[in-house]
Formats: sequence, structure tokens, C-alpha cells
Amino acid sequence: MLPWNAFAAADLYDAINRLRAGEGACMVAQKPPPLTRQAALERAAVALSRGQSLRDSVKESGYRATASRFISITAAGGRAVAVLERKYCGQLLDGALVDIGIYQDARQLWIVMAAPFAPRVALSLEAAAQRVLELVNNARTEPRRCGGRPFNATRPVSRSAVLGKAALLHAEDMARHNYFSHTGRDGSTPAQRVRRVGYKFRATGENIAAGTLTPEAVVAGWIKSPGHCANLMNPAYAEMGVAYAVERNSKFGVYWAQIFATPR
Repeated sequence: MLPWNAFAAADLYDAINRLRAGEGACMVAQKPPPLTRQAALERAAVALSRGQSLRDSVKESGYRATASRFISITAAGGRAVAVLERKYCGQLLDGALVDIGIYQDARQLWIVMAAPFAPRVALSLEAAAQRVLELVNNARTEPRRCGGRPFNATRPVSRSAVLGKAALLHAEDMARHNYFSHTGRDGSTPAQRVRRVGYKFRATGENIAAGTLTPEAVVAGWIKSPGHCANLMNPAYAEMGVAYAVERNSKFGVYWAQIFATPR
């Protein structure tokens, strides 16, 4: 048992991180990283103390979370730490949660822990583009219906670096300026953006996706969408380019663009 005595509010952060480090009664198989004190989560803890829900408290604090939880106990100071050590090790040791905010009054303690919104695609742009190409060509080997429209199996497409550039420019623009549309922020259409990169085409089409972190999920989503699926299965297309862009301050975090075309 840790020698908990009288603790100031600030000392609770250190005490909780000592529990996460394996000091005391909490059994730690793999030590999670220490929790980082966040003023926004402290504001959320205050809102919880006033009866607000966790979801609303975290949202209104300005902290953008992908996961959050809270602990509320009728105890304060050193006595609160003893209760946490005895009853709440599982919650405190959750390695997915990396930030913390605490509020306590004379009787009660509120702890909010959370993980920030931090979108990440594990694959590089090159590896992701190659994987999307493989998945698209696998899909094109089988007949399917896109909404109510039937498509036969068709020839594979090949990657085009020029189309990849057009896709990257649109993905980056959507991410940087926080919008999601086939119409560019400047009013451009997919066809106009393809012309801008110097690609001369007989036919072209665009797929977009947002908030998705893997090529597998992106392509699966496109197959489920009638219009995107029709682009993916269109036998008129011979080439494709695809790219993603990440911006944690945007609504969706990750934006994908895919361009199909047939050169003239």
C-alpha cells in the first residue's frame, strides 16, 4: 500500500501516475504511459460535478476526444487515493487513455481521462496507393451490382502518377480547409482538376472518402456506395490515382481522393 497522507489537488495527478507505474496495489502487467494533465479536462471535471454528462462536459471543454471515461467518488485528498487504489485500478490503468483532468471539493472527487483525436494512416502514401490499387483490381475481377446497376467483371486498371497528383491535391485541400465534396473549394470539378495536372482524358471520375484509416475500409465503403462503386467497376477506365491527407484539426481527420481516367 502506498503511504497516502493528505494530498493537495495537484498531488493527485502524481499519485495516479504512480499507480499506473506499478507502485502500490494496482497490478500492472504492462505499464501504460503516464497521464498528462489537461486544463480542458479539468473544465470537463468541473462540469461533471455540476451534473452535466460526460459527453457534453468533454465536448464543451474544447477537448476533442476519441475515447473518454470518468470516475467519481465520495472522498477527497489522501483518502480518495486510497479508494482509487482499492477499487479503480482497471479504469486507471487503461493504456488507451493518455490525458487527465481532476476536480475535487471538500467531499467528492471527479476524474476525467481521455484520448485525443489523433487520426493516423499506418501506411505511407505510396504503400496505401498500391494497396488501394490491389483492392480495386480484386473487386473488378468479379461481377457486382452497384445500387441497381449491374457490372460485369472487367480489366484491371493501372496506377498513374499524374492522376495520383490530382488526387493528392484534392485530398490535401479538403483536409486543410475542412470540407468534403467533389466540388473543390474554388468551384472546380473533378474533370477540371485532372486537366490542371496536364492529363488528357477521354473519360474520368472521382471517388472520395473521409474519416477512414485503412485502404481496406476505404475501398469497402466505396463498393457499398452506388456511385463510387460504379466508378470502381467502370470498364471505360484504364488508370487510377489515389492519395490521402491528414489534418487533426479538421472534422474527419483523414481525407481520401481517387481519380479514374482513360487517356486520349
